[in-house]
Amino acid sequence: MNTYSTGERPNVSTNKPTKTLNTSSMQPAIDSKVSTRNLSSYLSYFTFFLLLLTVLAGTGEHVHSQFLKLGDYVWDDYSQLRNSPTAPQCDPNIDIESKLNQLEQNHNLSEDEFGFINEPFNRVTAGKSLYSQIASCQLEHQQFDRYHQQVTQSLILFREVEQNTASFSLFILEQQRLILVIMLFATVFIATIQNNHISFRPVHTESDHRLSSIAQLTANALICISGIDYLLTQNKSGIAIDQPEIVYVLVVGALMIAAVSLYALFSPLPAFFISGADKQRPQGKLRDSFLSIPIYCYMIFSAAYHFFISQSHPAGLAILFTQMFELSGLYLQIALYIWVGMLLRQSSLGTRLFKVFSAWKLPPEALAIVAILLMALPTAYTGASGIIIIAMGSVVYQELRNVGTRRQLALAVTAMTGSSGVVLRPCLLIVGIAMLNKEVVTDELYYWGTQIFALTLIVFSVFILLLRSAKKHNESTAQPTKEETDTSIGDKFSDIQQLFPYFVIIGFSLSIYHFVLDAHLDEFTAPFLLPVIVILILIWERSALEKDLYPTPPTEHSNQRTKSSATPVRASVYESTPHIGALLMIMASSYAVGGSMEFSGFEQGLSYLVDSQYLMMAFLLLCLVIIGMLMDPFGALVLVSISLAPIAYQHGIDPVHFWMICLVAFELGYLSPPVAINHVFTRQVVGEKEVQLAMKEGNSFYYRNERLLLPLLVMGTTLLLVAYGPIIFA
Repeated sequence: MNTYSTGERPNVSTNKPTKTLNTSSMQPAIDSKVSTRNLSSYLSYFTFFLLLLTVLAGTGEHVHSQFLKLGDYVWDDYSQLRNSPTAPQCDPNIDIESKLNQLEQNHNLSEDEFGFINEPFNRVTAGKSLYSQIASCQLEHQQFDRYHQQVTQSLILFREVEQNTASFSLFILEQQRLILVIMLFATVFIATIQNNHISFRPVHTESDHRLSSIAQLTANALICISGIDYLLTQNKSGIAIDQPEIVYVLVVGALMIAAVSLYALFSPLPAFFISGADKQRPQGKLRDSFLSIPIYCYMIFSAAYHFFISQSHPAGLAILFTQMFELSGLYLQIALYIWVGMLLRQSSLGTRLFKVFSAWKLPPEALAIVAILLMALPTAYTGASGIIIIAMGSVVYQELRNVGTRRQLALAVTAMTGSSGVVLRPCLLIVGIAMLNKEVVTDELYYWGTQIFALTLIVFSVFILLLRSAKKHNESTAQPTKEETDTSIGDKFSDIQQLFPYFVIIGFSLSIYHFVLDAHLDEFTAPFLLPVIVILILIWERSALEKDLYPTPPTEHSNQRTKSSATPVRASVYESTPHIGALLMIMASSYAVGGSMEFSGFEQGLSYLVDSQYLMMAFLLLCLVIIGMLMDPFGALVLVSISLAPIAYQHGIDPVHFWMICLVAFELGYLSPPVAINHVFTRQVVGEKEVQLAMKEGNSFYYRNERLLLPLLVMGTTLLLVAYGPIIFA
């Protein structure tokens, strides 16, 4: 995910360099040879195959359900006909008298042999029992004969298709953990060779390159050693590992990543990563190079210190790292959402949405409010604010700049675009909370999440209007052109009209899913429906572009748009795979960090010293913000569910209230220095140059640091209101 302030990246379809605002690296970090690019492409297509399997498996459940309904509609007894019964083994035409004589003879022989019971054979009772058995046997034969009479070639064909659909979906569901671990290391491999891991600063110098490679080599070597120790320990104890192939893939995958890092360590820094026209290789300062180390390496080092040194239990790192795969379905959905974000990035939908509002020449502050409102919905569907920043952050930033928004405010809004949407339906975070905590249900969490979203939007509006700059003439802003200022009312409504085809496609797709598959767009089906819907949008855009019926608005990706509908899908796969690897690696590493924090027991130790509910709330807020700052949200949910949630319940904090606090605190953590992961994403999508220019603007401390201070003020105020409001006014 590292992004660079200067440089070029290849057009996905033509491999020709094009200048773009978003300068995310699409080149391999090890070398620029065609073989390396081909390897990235092959692994990207393999990841695409795994994503398609996940989509098909999720859709297959609804398809199978509809097959069963159709079978019951066509054949009255399809629930019995779908299974092939075995032929009855009993004889429905036995001779009653002969059978009774045989039974009586056997009875008398047993009496003579043992002589304990002098009871005569009851021929009447035995006869009744035989008649009952014969009737039951005749019924079985009748049912078997009726089954064969109803079985036709059409039924056999239908049954084969229905049962194969069920078997396929069930097989994929059973293999989800294996699919996830394979996808993890395949995408991490791409992120490593492309140098796309999440870090605080991109690689620019030889020192950055060397130190980053050493850190990744060490971190993955520790994972590999831990996995081997886990296998050896379990083998000695005689306790079988559930799905040991996952640990095998973990060891092999970590070893491969370590090998790539070792090769990179002894390879020169590619010229692409070096800024400056002369392409010299600056050595850089070692202290600055620590910021170029991927964040997941710091997490692995922290957990490894705890398990390797403090606990002398090296296997603990692998055990906790693999805990992520227990929720494999959830993380596969996250991978799908990342892909959806990259698909949206290839479409012009986001640009057209903003064009509708920017055409009305809204003040920058008003458009900033609109941006927060618009981005909340896709954030709710992606489940994490970082994903939507990666996918749509550059569009948000550029549209805000086009209407004259100062850079600091545009950066602040871009970093916050997803912060309020994580509490809305159908956010996966809330689904995860309900899965891990039986005290709450999704409907109640979504209801109060909507209230908190409204509160956040109000707080943001108040702050952005109160802190409106009165000295805009001292700030460098983008000036709209004369053509932009002369937009007529007809043109404005034309912008709205151009959104109708998108609404038609979305409505048609949802109707097909509703009436054909009985699937509704909710938190459970969204990961499988959205990729199909967005791909249909891309196909329509390319078809309209080919016929010159629907001009594409100029965007940062305009130079990559072609008349081929396959190109944007291929580009989205190529862009999404390193992002999937980088995010999933942080999420898996978060489990290791969270586990080490859990074993340390620091939360419980401090909680015993606090009796006041107000002080306990302050303690919880501090812990939650720190956890949100250091961990990904899904890994943090596991840690909080085990450690902090029981403490909160014991001190009289309502479970729903606590989890609403938790979500807001997490978002504040993502926006809080020194980590501020959402600002890291923002820096990456808008480019280092824009951030450097923003830091030179402003005539006061606030306006020089607005990109950091405004999100802290908004989310901090919202957090205090959500945390203490119900306690004060209870």
